[in-house]
Amino acid sequence: MSSSYHNCNGVSRRDFIQLGLSSLVGLGMTDLMRLQAATPNAGKVKPGDMRCVIIWLDGGPSHYETFDPKPDAPSEIRGEFKPIKTNVPGIEYCEILPHLAKIADKSCVIRSICHNQNNHGAGNHYMMTGLPTPMPVNCGANASFHPSMGSVVSYFRGQPNKMPAYFALPKKARSGGPHMLGAEHAPFVIGGDPNREGFKVRDVVLPTGISQGRATTRRRLKDALDRMLRMNDKMAQDPAVDFDSYYEQGFDLISSREAQAAFDITLETDATRDKYGRNALAQRFLLARRLLEVGVPFINIYYGGWDHHVDIFKSLKNKKVPDLDQGLAAFISDLDDRGLLESTLVITMGEFGRTPKINERGGRDHWSSAMSVHIAGGGVPPGQVVGATDIKGYYASDNIYTPQDLVASVYAKMGIDPFQHLHTETGKPVQLVYDAKLIKELF
Repeated sequence: MSSSYHNCNGVSRRDFIQLGLSSLVGLGMTDLMRLQAATPNAGKVKPGDMRCVIIWLDGGPSHYETFDPKPDAPSEIRGEFKPIKTNVPGIEYCEILPHLAKIADKSCVIRSICHNQNNHGAGNHYMMTGLPTPMPVNCGANASFHPSMGSVVSYFRGQPNKMPAYFALPKKARSGGPHMLGAEHAPFVIGGDPNREGFKVRDVVLPTGISQGRATTRRRLKDALDRMLRMNDKMAQDPAVDFDSYYEQGFDLISSREAQAAFDITLETDATRDKYGRNALAQRFLLARRLLEVGVPFINIYYGGWDHHVDIFKSLKNKKVPDLDQGLAAFISDLDDRGLLESTLVITMGEFGRTPKINERGGRDHWSSAMSVHIAGGGVPPGQVVGATDIKGYYASDNIYTPQDLVASVYAKMGIDPFQHLHTETGKPVQLVYDAKLIKELF
């Protein structure tokens, strides 16, 4: 097993000497570039070409029953499941993750992310934005204004091939919005179940019987009506909203062959769809792969139902984990086979972990002092475990990182300076990520 022994800032004594005094406050962008230059694969993927998929396990997945089993803990802590070996010597996962265990050499697990936001709303906001709630006094802005990672990527990266830069399947996470960046950087939500026969992406499909030519004619008619409205009623449109741009984007999606092909999951072979799994989550992974292939830089796959206060072992074993295990393993392997994994950061996480002691209802409760985050691709050195929890899994105990460290590292991977400032509508500067250091092991 790859093990890292660092101080609480995530940097070893040797690193302090090599990187200089600036590392005393965390790994900076200059230091990052220096590290990347010393990496054999440096420059293989430009930061501006990097993409990111976040699988959001809403409710808070248990670290015990996923990537940090504790076989030596008492039975009331270790639970019903046993650890299994992965294909990387020394690394073990929970036994209900056999598919992911077979591709551990393509991924990395951070076992030492923790925070103090022990309720769903605050934990969700912290992990999705890098900003805790309530905000520290010195942050100078209201937490409700802070944008999510997907919206920030949309803001800085723009639209690829006339496609939205930020997609959410099948719904937006509660803290996945754009806030001060504006509605144009909200996620394009693809609802519905892509595993159902006849699945179509709503609002981007031509109505039955309307040809491409007629759609163009209707577009001209719409333009004419818009001009007439603006002449006859100057208040017909809100000046703060550019309706024309929304209409243009909608028409681009309907008229673009590339977009329509990306949305058409029926173009995949039965063998490929079977490999992912014939369920809604697995087919969303497959749809996400198709969106990545046309250049979409950020996708959030929402997978709820992880708040297991009751009967955690039955729920995880029968449905919740098997669908994730097969689908995510197939997704990562498929990206790798197609040469997309190196340029795609795949992150699986929730808002926190679960309590060490199993409660009287056979479940685990909220626990933000320890959690696991699974990462694959994006140039992250695979086959490693970063950090650790104590022998009973109570607390992150070695090489400890915070949510803002993770979010800052994602931005850096995506070619976005995490330490720059944005501005609110009133012109007030707001730092993108506060009090963060980059997670060096991911670079």
